[in-house]
Amino acid sequence: MSNEEPAISALEQLGLTEYEARCFVALTRIAQGTAKEISQISDIPRSRVYDTVDRLHRRGLVDIQQSEPREFRAISKEQAFDRLREDYNSSIEAADAALDRVESTKTQEEKGVWAIADAGHVTDRLVDLIDNADEHVHFIIADETMFEQATLDRLAAACDRDITVIVEVPSSSVQNRVQQAIPDASIIVTESLQETQKVGQKWPGQLVLVDKQAALVSGVENSDLPGVKEETAMWTNGRDHGFAAWMPELLEDRSDRTNHKQDN
Repeated sequence: MSNEEPAISALEQLGLTEYEARCFVALTRIAQGTAKEISQISDIPRSRVYDTVDRLHRRGLVDIQQSEPREFRAISKEQAFDRLREDYNSSIEAADAALDRVESTKTQEEKGVWAIADAGHVTDRLVDLIDNADEHVHFIIADETMFEQATLDRLAAACDRDITVIVEVPSSSVQNRVQQAIPDASIIVTESLQETQKVGQKWPGQLVLVDKQAALVSGVENSDLPGVKEETAMWTNGRDHGFAAWMPELLEDRSDRTNHKQDN
């Protein structure tokens, strides 16, 4: 039986129970067999063979001959794998659809404050927050080297959706770049952004406030590789505690002051 164990384990990985796998493997060793014969070959109690083979039959993996006693036959290996593959794909599709329903009905979505430890993931989260804006995006760039084209593209798309987009930049050169990419956005040069101070080994990178609720702030530091920077971030999508409550509040004040300056 030892040489059958890998086959049994592999079938279990594909979704069969241990008894189902043992029955199927036993039936691949003989052309067809009765429950008694299957029990003898597979070491499954005879009383369990019938219900096990019935389950395999319902899955289309075993044929049943209505004789006395009943005899059973496994379908070919090729057919079996086709059936198992179909079941597996159907399970994936069902799980995917179920997860979509869960995501669409979340009532406490992404509470709290979350950390991001990779620059690529920072950009991904920035893009996601901007894409989910309903009314307003206030974006601040302190370190222009971390400002990705993907972020520019999503800010432009937000403008196309009639989202109010305000971008604060540290210099006129960055202003020109942003203005060309997002002509409908309000671009403000805030020169003090060039003089941001380090906190430990980090200095400010990018900041976004979306709909006066969701916020992301990133920090930048030099890596061990020469000329290479690393960016990490904290973000929140609510006001359930601490950072999540205060950061949007502070940024709202800045946003309101910026709007006031524009109006004047």
